Amino acid sequence: AKVSHSEEHSQVGGYIKSIVFGGLDGIITTFAVVAGAAGGGLSVDVILILGFSSVFADAVSMGVGDALSTKAENEYILAEKRREEWELENYPEGEIEEMIDLYENKGLPRQDAETVIKIMAKHKEFFVNVMMAEELELQVPDEDDNPWIEGGVTFASFVFFGMIPLLAYAVFYSVELYDSERFIVACCLTGVCLFSLGVTKSRFTGQKWYYAGSEIFLLGSAVAGLAYFIGWFVGSVILAGKGETGSI
Repeated sequence: AKVSHSEEHSQVGGYIKSIVFGGLDGIITTFAVVAGAAGGGLSVDVILILGFSSVFADAVSMGVGDALSTKAENEYILAEKRREEWELENYPEGEIEEMIDLYENKGLPRQDAETVIKIMAKHKEFFVNVMMAEELELQVPDEDDNPWIEGGVTFASFVFFGMIPLLAYAVFYSVELYDSERFIVACCLTGVCLFSLGVTKSRFTGQKWYYAGSEIFLLGSAVAGLAYFIGWFVGSVILAGKGETGSI
């Protein structure tokens, strides 16, 4: 009796790039706006307007960009596949010899390489996919791959995570707090979210959770710190200097 063997794989893992890419960019982009505005001494109203407009505008740009770039890459790969199919159809000996040489260069004995390649060459669709992966280092996309789904995941991840840094200003809008206190809350929320995003990534990549969380937390914090410094420098040094010069 034929025994089938199947493994359970997470379908969400296929979108981990879009989730991390969109989420990380959403957090950093929005917090960069918040940090820059806070460093420049702008009001809460201005921070909220800049933050929310930035989230949705950048999310659309990121989602569409991700979809179009994936679509372009898939079209290029399929064009290369059609070229390989034509070459195999018209010059099979040359294509077979190329693959034998390739396998031999990878350490397979010549005789074994010839045996393996000639067996694979009997199945043209399979052989073309092997050539794409081994010779061109390109992974042929599945027929049901939809780049717009990845773009949608990027968009949703960007919006979801991008809203986090704004919560301190939106939730506590009517509460009497110092601007510095709101900014500290925004920093804490952003830090927790960055670390959580790294931990989420580790579930699909096999990294240790604390390493993945710390990696994204430190990189995101460095970018946010740079944005705050630029906002402070422009607001407190450059613009303040111009104001003093104008008053004289």
